[in-house]
Amino acid sequence: MTEHIEDQIQFSDSDSIFPPLPIEEWEETKHTLHLFFQIVGKIRLTLFPKMNHWWHVTLYLSPRGMTTRPIPYGNIIFEIEFDFIDHTIIIRTSNGQEKSFGLEGISVSDFYKQITSALNELGIEAHIKATPYDVPFGKVPFESDQEHSSYDKEYVNRYWRILVQVNSVFEEFRSRFIGKSTPVHLYWHHADLAVTRYSGKKAPDYEGGTAADREAYSHEVISVGFWAGDEKVRAPAFYSYTYPEPKGLAQEPLAPKEAFWNTEGAGSMAILMYDDLRKTQSPRQALLDYLESAYQAGAKRANWKIEELELKIAK
Repeated sequence: MTEHIEDQIQFSDSDSIFPPLPIEEWEETKHTLHLFFQIVGKIRLTLFPKMNHWWHVTLYLSPRGMTTRPIPYGNIIFEIEFDFIDHTIIIRTSNGQEKSFGLEGISVSDFYKQITSALNELGIEAHIKATPYDVPFGKVPFESDQEHSSYDKEYVNRYWRILVQVNSVFEEFRSRFIGKSTPVHLYWHHADLAVTRYSGKKAPDYEGGTAADREAYSHEVISVGFWAGDEKVRAPAFYSYTYPEPKGLAQEPLAPKEAFWNTEGAGSMAILMYDDLRKTQSPRQALLDYLESAYQAGAKRANWKIEELELKIAK
């Protein structure tokens, strides 16, 4: 097994790595940022070649913020990157052109108009469905949304710095699995950073839901993720679920001891609250333990070929 990340890199203060993120302190900013993500995500959705399980729509962590990664367009590629250090958004093309504008103090309407204009000036047309997707706080078309304009630079940067740490641990967890797996990516639907493992088996037909749901759950999955909280869950948290859910899943043990099964919804969800993780002696190790225990719970109960799917490093 590979060495743990925390054994490779020494950090002096766990609180600076996993700082507090109380939703009440930045909720309006979180909503604005979420809608910014949706606009950029819809540009990627429109222009990137379709991939299985909707992997073509997602965003990714970058050394300065969040990025689309390169998107093919005609004879060029381009990338849109949120810079959460300088708090700008930058569009770069493979022919050397670049456009950028600041994120602080602009509304969703301003953002939509400026990014559309910048793309057009670069010779890029992206005709998106310019309305929010399934978020309770966003009902107004992007072009008309002057309400969402809050942008607290400190909390945006703090949120991104947490994602950097979570992304690194998720990448290590992903590396242990040799089966089909998603990249570590951010879905702009609920703004959750996630990685999903696949058993390789087809799942029963998904009943109800959208076409996106049916495509996402066409095969057996165990998914883990992190999100910053929402209208119902008023604190950031990690989650994991197994689909289809096997019998007895919620009877399996979880680690660390602060993790628990939530069975109040449609299925069993393994939960670890972010604030509980922060209080552990080694948050990175505790997060790896949580991810592994949630996976083992689902894989065991669903009869996955655990040994065959595990990466084995020759010593």
